Order: sequence, then structure tokens, then C-alpha cells
Amino acid sequence: MARKKKKEKITVVLDLPKDDSTLTKLYVILTISIFLGLTSFGFWVTNSHFTTAANGQPLFVNTICGQDPMIIPTIESNSSCPILEDTPDQLVWDNSEEPWMDFRSLGQMFDVPGLNGSDLGIDPGTLPPQTFSATCSVETSVPSLYKFEIRDPTNKPLPGGTHTGNSQDPNDKCEIEIAAIQKGEMYSVVIISDETVDEASFRITMDYYDGVPEYMNNKSLWIGPEVELGGMSLRPTIFLNFFGFGFFIAFWPASFYWDRVKEKVNRMEEKFPDFLRDLAEYWKGGLSMTVAVQTLARSEYGALNKEVKQMSVQLSWGVAFSDVIEMFAERVGTPLVKRAISLISEANRAGGKISDILVTAANDSREIKFLEGERKRSIASYISVIWTSYGVFLGVIVVLAKVFIPAIAGSNSEPSDGGDGGGQQLGNMVIRNIEPLFFLTIFYYGVTMQALGNGLMAGLMATGRFTSGMKHSGLMILLAILCFNFIAFTPDLIGVTNLPSLVPNSGTFKP
Repeated sequence: MARKKKKEKITVVLDLPKDDSTLTKLYVILTISIFLGLTSFGFWVTNSHFTTAANGQPLFVNTICGQDPMIIPTIESNSSCPILEDTPDQLVWDNSEEPWMDFRSLGQMFDVPGLNGSDLGIDPGTLPPQTFSATCSVETSVPSLYKFEIRDPTNKPLPGGTHTGNSQDPNDKCEIEIAAIQKGEMYSVVIISDETVDEASFRITMDYYDGVPEYMNNKSLWIGPEVELGGMSLRPTIFLNFFGFGFFIAFWPASFYWDRVKEKVNRMEEKFPDFLRDLAEYWKGGLSMTVAVQTLARSEYGALNKEVKQMSVQLSWGVAFSDVIEMFAERVGTPLVKRAISLISEANRAGGKISDILVTAANDSREIKFLEGERKRSIASYISVIWTSYGVFLGVIVVLAKVFIPAIAGSNSEPSDGGDGGGQQLGNMVIRNIEPLFFLTIFYYGVTMQALGNGLMAGLMATGRFTSGMKHSGLMILLAILCFNFIAFTPDLIGVTNLPSLVPNSGTFKP
């Protein structure tokens, strides 16, 4: 019995041209960018002075930490939230560089900084303990008993604040540990010896709490974690950055993408006259439009290669030449191409001499591209002026923020005439106390707005499109963010409390 032959399946793979997804990609990028930009704006506005809650905390912090916006948080409640946990700083007083010499008894006063129960928002029952430790080294020519004491403002030794030892006892360890030392003024460190002390040094360390969470400034604004970069201290997540990030993220990615699309189209337009010229030459040579396009599909036209190949495939399917070139014009979508294709279509339908029309259209397109190039070259100088002016403006603002404002703030911190206003007299003008962060904020917002305006104008002059302007604006905003973060967002300007010193200004005394 003859075996039946299995029928072989014939698979036909059609390399169909895909639909243009340019606009779809643009809408996706724009949607994601706007969402992220609005999120950035949301983070900024909920951490700014515009939306401060009744308890003085930013709305963002209250929301994340689950705090009642009407109740001022205690140290304990802050510590329960990771972004608000207040870790202690360590203060050190080491006199080993200038030790005490040739004395029998000597002391020096110092202040203990920190929190007390009367501080705003601090529950006395939840004050964190400030640990205190001290070590000493006492050298005498003969064995001598000595006392190393830490005394309170009433000149009494603190509980556990006394060490008695022998200067030449090898087992003597001069150490004092105090579990919690209270904030106060006029504490003192004292060394008393039976014999003359040749040289004595000590080292005091203590944990210091200022009540300001690590990621906040002293006005309860978000400054974020500190990042060390090349010896510089940066705070990349400070709330002010998100004002600039909002504009940058919302519009720059879509503008950058659309600008790349337009550049590709521009490169296609530059090759379009060459394509029309070659098409005319093949037509004059006696080839049909279908054969001519299919032949040219194997030539090199740069950015236009894909479109020419797609035209060749459509013609191979039997699509009429007039329909093919009209679809080509729709895909490219520029006035230059549409105008040229319209002339060719009308000539084809009218039965005119298409070769002459093709040459005319090629020459016309080439002339238009030449004029566009001349326009870009003439406008380039104006674009450079816009960028230069913005750079000068940004530089002046950064200098004002970094040098001028801190100088004024430091010159008028105390009342000048016993009144409550304070101020610095400059001729007939009195400059009152100012908050550096306030001016820094105003400067930053001003620079960002200037970047938006200058960038939009630069893009409009360069290409006639506001979308191109957002590319310039985004780069200007990014430049402003970098300048402010590396130069202006320093601890003294953004309101980070400087660590106090244990070392007093007054000298030693004899107890």
C-alpha cells in the first residue's frame, strides 16, 4: 500500500512595514515625565514654608511618620520615625596641645549645651541622656595624690564626677563616666594635687542633642541625608532641589526625545533633494517609477534609507505610485516634503513631464534647506548671548547667596541700640536681622524661573518650537541645581546648626 506523502506546510513571512510609533512613544514619555514631575513638586511643596502644619513640621514628615499635625512631636516620637530620629553629635575638648603646667590646683569653666525641659516641643520626661566622659594625665616629679573633678555650676562635684589617683602609680587610670549630664552654664574641670604638677592634660567627650532631627534644619525644613563627595558635603535630596527637578523631569525628557525626532526628520529632508534628483535621472533613463524606486532602495540616503525601502516594498505589493508617495509624505509629515510630493502627484495625474517636476522639486527643497541652514547660523549668536547672560546672572546670584547674604546676617545678629530690632547701620539705611535661608530660597526660585524663560526664548528663536525651548530650559535648570548644591547649599545657609564648643573663652582659675 502506497504511503501518503505528508503535505509540507509553506510558511510565508511578510516583512510588513510597522506603524509609526513616534507619537505613541512621545505620549508615554510625556505621561511618565509629568507624573514624576508632579510627584517631585508634591515633595517640594509639602516640605516648604507654603504648607507648614500647626506643629511646625512639614506636611510630608507628618504624613510619613503618622504624626498628628496639631501636636508638637517629642524626642521619643521623633525617634520612632527613621527620617526624624535625632542621633547625638559628639563634642570633644582636648587640651593636650596646650597642657596645664606648673601648678598645685587649677580649673577652667565650660558650658554644657543641649536640651532642657523648657525647650519647645520637648517633654521633660523624654529628654535623651547626654553621656559624659573624661580622661586625664597628671605628671609630677615625685609621687603625689591628686583629684580630677567635674563640678556643677554651684561648684560641687557631680555624682560620679571625681577621680582620686596617684601621679606615679602605673595602675592609675584617670577616668570619669557620667551617664547623663544636664544642660547648663559654668560647669568646671578641676585638678588638685598635693605636689606641684609638671604637666597635666585631659580629654572630655559628651553626646550632644539639639532637638533637631538629622535630616531637618533648625527651621524644621527637610534637608535630607548628608553625602560626602570629594571632600565636599552635599545634600542632594534637599527640598529646594525638587522645585528644579519638577520642571526638569516633567518636560525635558519629552522635549529631548521630540528634538531627536525632529533632528532625524531634518536629516531626512537634507537627503530628500538627492533622492528626487536620482529618481528623475532614472525616469529619464526609461525606467518606470516602480523600478526606479526599487533600484534606489539599494542606494545610500542616510536617514532616508528606511523610508525609501518602505516605498519599494509598497510598490512591490502593487500599490499605486501616487498612493505610495502620498503615504511617504504623511509619514515624514514636514511642509517641505508634503509640498514636493504634492507637485509630483499632480504632475503624475496630469500626465506631465515628471522628470522636470522632480528636478524642480529637488532644487526647491535644496534651496529651502540652504536658507534654513543660513537662519540657524545667524541665530546661533543670539542663542549664545542668551546662554551667556543666564550664566552671568547665575554667577551673580550664587556670589550674593554665598558671600553677601551671610556677611549681612552675621553683622547684625545683636541689637545695636538696646532695642529689639537690631541691625547694621549703612549710611542712612539700617539693615535688620535676616534669615539666610529665606534669601537663598528666593534666589533659587528666581534662577529657576529665569532658566525657564531664557530656555523657552532660545528654543523659539532656534527652531520656532517651544518644545525645543524646554530642552534649553532643562539644561539651564540642571546647571543651576549643580551650582547651588556645590556652592550655595552650605550648612550656614541652609540652616544646619553648627556644633557648639565645650572650650570656654575665659581662662583658668585657682579653685
